[in-house]
Amino acid sequence: MSAVTKEVGGAKNGGKRVVPADKASKWYPAEDIPAPKKSRKVAKPTVLRASLQPGAVLIILAGRFRGKRVVLLKSLGDGTLLVTGPFKVNGVPLRRVNARYVIATSTIVPIDSVDVSKFSLSYFGKKSAKKEGEAEFFGEGKDKKAVVSETRIADQKAVDSAILAEIKKVPALKAYLASSFSLKKGDRPHLMKF
Repeated sequence: MSAVTKEVGGAKNGGKRVVPADKASKWYPAEDIPAPKKSRKVAKPTVLRASLQPGAVLIILAGRFRGKRVVLLKSLGDGTLLVTGPFKVNGVPLRRVNARYVIATSTIVPIDSVDVSKFSLSYFGKKSAKKEGEAEFFGEGKDKKAVVSETRIADQKAVDSAILAEIKKVPALKAYLASSFSLKKGDRPHLMKF
């Protein structure tokens, strides 16, 4: 630490005094900037259960469509699955579902004729909304319903038509997909074979 010699006036002060060149701050800074901790965790790729194969009929356990049976089209890589009802059969559109919230059944629908190459995580990404003005914040103009884009409707129809053709080949499969899953008193899910 560097020091400076200064002249001090007064008979009893000794004439000279050694003082530090840079005076220390009286206060600490208001916010300390934390150094990020080094993480030893490594991102592992998502490994799906063996029963989650494309074409498998799944039962959704949570969310808006809980209890519905859907057809698995493909996995999207981040632990989510691309599924469809088909929409005409049970009202479930093309959507992503977390792999943890489904039960795979032993029923398989052949989906070789379905083209799912265009569906990725970016397909389901939300577009950034514009900032609300004062009128929108206080509820004026909120009566508008969310409109499904024409491309989504066309994609849904293309996928459903291919799957419905395969479903019609198997007797009672359409009724099975249309029915919803529920548990009754005395049911033991851990002993059930799906």
